[in-house]
Amino acid sequence: MADSTTSRASYTLDSSLDSVNKIEQLAEQYAVRAGFDEDAVPQIAMAVREAAVNAVLHGNAYDSGKHLVASFETTTDSLIIRVSDQGPGLDPERIPDPLAPENILRGSGRGIFLIRAFMDEVHFRQLHPGTELTLIKHRTPAQPGT
Repeated sequence: MADSTTSRASYTLDSSLDSVNKIEQLAEQYAVRAGFDEDAVPQIAMAVREAAVNAVLHGNAYDSGKHLVASFETTTDSLIIRVSDQGPGLDPERIPDPLAPENILRGSGRGIFLIRAFMDEVHFRQLHPGTELTLIKHRTPAQPGT
């Protein structure tokens, strides 16, 4: 396991695809530093990318006057990533099931599904305005003999 000290950092970025790319790169760096393996690191980065895309596209609607905030926290137990927007808000209960027959062929709508699949915990919080998504990946201690 990587060092067990707690660290935190927060970034405020424009509502743009460049910002999405930056947040994805940061997520990868934090996941590596937190000691996640080569399978988990790209999954964490992809989940964070999906959250950032949703914040920029659906939350802020590419509005240059609105920002995206991403924070990264490494604790002894977990990597905690929060992504928030300044949009109208999101009700997670109203997100269509991407596996439902009527949605299978849709070209979008799988972001939250992927986030939930790749992370151990996903929490939504209404900010008024905006939505904050908290993504948590638990750290597992090294097994004896490894």
